[in-house]
Amino acid sequence: MALFLSLVLILLFPSSNADWPPSPGYWPSSKFRPISYHKGFKNLWGPAHQSVHHNALTIWLDKTSGSGFKSVRPFRSGYFEASIKVQPGYSAGVITAFYLSNNEAHPGFHDEVDIEFLGTTFGKPYTLQTNVYIRGSGDGKIIGREMKFHLWFDPTQDFHRYAILWSPKEIIFLVDDVPIRRYPRKTAATFPLRPMWVYGSIWDASSWATEDGKYKADYRYQPFVAKYTNFKASGCTAYAPAWCHPVSASPSRSGGLTRQQRKAMRWVQRYHMVYNYCRDPKRNHALTPECQS
Repeated sequence: MALFLSLVLILLFPSSNADWPPSPGYWPSSKFRPISYHKGFKNLWGPAHQSVHHNALTIWLDKTSGSGFKSVRPFRSGYFEASIKVQPGYSAGVITAFYLSNNEAHPGFHDEVDIEFLGTTFGKPYTLQTNVYIRGSGDGKIIGREMKFHLWFDPTQDFHRYAILWSPKEIIFLVDDVPIRRYPRKTAATFPLRPMWVYGSIWDASSWATEDGKYKADYRYQPFVAKYTNFKASGCTAYAPAWCHPVSASPSRSGGLTRQQRKAMRWVQRYHMVYNYCRDPKRNHALTPECQS
């Protein structure tokens, strides 16, 4: 009888700390068509550490090199997505990334929007890091805007969709269409507005990637492999006419998130966010004024 009552209570009052996020109610990935790797991207470095098969890209890192790729066109806004599967087992020190940047156009004074998998040690989850750099805050003296997450699934077991929506109003990071972070434009000084390209890479960041550099890349476990597929890059290119309308992550053309999307994002941030730069008492928040507004 007690077991029956417990089951009834669970059905009537499900735990808010469920294993999966609430439905966002809207799936922006369904609004954009995939593109082939060869149509939208090209190798940037490490060509011998890259292969393409049936539109699935594999890149890997060993003690000789990593690899990276870049979109053919720059964008001034858009929706950018890839389905990614990362290396299981020991991957400390290794970064697998999908990001926007204009570093080559503005060296030493660039903008960047990151999704990065921070490698890990046996038995510990990957950390998914999101970050935004504006006009050189990622050059020289680093001023990061990191939010980090432990995902509600194992990203080594299957492909999952990771996306950045960038418009003149906001940046939204999504995982399997669930918004995990929204970075609004509050001032021009704290928001990237110059055209950027889409990049992906795998590389050795042993100095900081895993527990602030405590654990390094161990090449006894090489190669470290990352797989990308189902690429999407849709929006206003840098060459598009002025009337090109920025894309949205919600049904509203004006952008923002629906109430249901915000609920899903709050769930992720409540149960799976492990770091928020705005809540770090060791940071100088005079350098990140968006935290104070």
